[in-house]
Amino acid sequence: MNVTEIVIEGDTPGIAWRLPILHFAGTKADAPKIYIQAALHAGELPGTALVHFLCERLRQAEAEGRILSDIVVVPHANPIGAAQSHFGEMQGRFDLGSRTNFNRDFPLISLRDRELLIENLDRYPAVDRLKRQLIHMALGADLVIDLHCDDESLQYAYIDEAFWPEAADLAAALKMDAVLLSDGESSAFEEAVSFAWKYEVPGEKKAKLPGKLSVTVELRGTRDVYPEMAKEDAAGLWRFLAARGAVQDDSVAPGGFSGPAVPLDNIEMIRAPQAGTVLFHRNIGERVAEGDLLATIITSPGMADGTIDVRAPQAGLIVTRVSDRLVRRRGDLMKIGSDRPSSVTRKPGTLED
Repeated sequence: MNVTEIVIEGDTPGIAWRLPILHFAGTKADAPKIYIQAALHAGELPGTALVHFLCERLRQAEAEGRILSDIVVVPHANPIGAAQSHFGEMQGRFDLGSRTNFNRDFPLISLRDRELLIENLDRYPAVDRLKRQLIHMALGADLVIDLHCDDESLQYAYIDEAFWPEAADLAAALKMDAVLLSDGESSAFEEAVSFAWKYEVPGEKKAKLPGKLSVTVELRGTRDVYPEMAKEDAAGLWRFLAARGAVQDDSVAPGGFSGPAVPLDNIEMIRAPQAGTVLFHRNIGERVAEGDLLATIITSPGMADGTIDVRAPQAGLIVTRVSDRLVRRRGDLMKIGSDRPSSVTRKPGTLED
């Protein structure tokens, strides 16, 4: 394993961040190149725990000559966000200076313009320099895995329809409970990567990208950071790498994915009609029927008419749930993966900011 680092100079005097990059050299020239990063939202740490144990396996495989692909691992992709704290709480999702989500506003370019990403970097603020260098590294790979987590959540992934159903092997290897099929219409990291591949020839869009993959994996919830869980997730990602020919492991047998694969238009975003204390009646992983009681919002504590019930607009699987119990008006409560499109019109792109 070779370790390098990218130094990102701050936008104010005396500040710099260091970004460690782990490299494993492959022995097979035609094996798919791999890029794995974790904690782009700096406080989302299940992925960092996963890659810690995955790298143990990779180092052993390297010593035994079983690394076939060039593999790049970024265990904590956002040192800028990790350094942000407000009243004792890390603020790792949004850049406090620009109020931009660290997983939005990645440059949308053609693959052939990849090197332009890192030209004249000094003209960009630190956050943009970080984003440009991350996506530059990713565009040198064939399989790109961006490890995130949700709030309270099942194991699931956002996968562009251009990679489905080929990417079902990743869903099976990581024992995902669901896959959300995205439309590739945002500037989030994994969709910026797929955009560059789709428009490798500017103006000519590819509908399918065989042999490629760029995916956001949601490793359950923010508090699901445990040693045995991380080791099992690392074993799952190892199985995927072995199945795709990135590492040699003859003991790996490919499995099948039996969970739902749901288009984003079929996701019911359950939101609080008013502010108040939320009392959940249903948990992640449960299937609900149309009209089922999902939550009660206490809007006026102690008053006879002080509650509002929130019910399921249609049947489906509860994929995520918010961990906060004091919710704002129109705040997110749940995502439910359903069999038919939601009646609420969705804009192209991501479900949330």
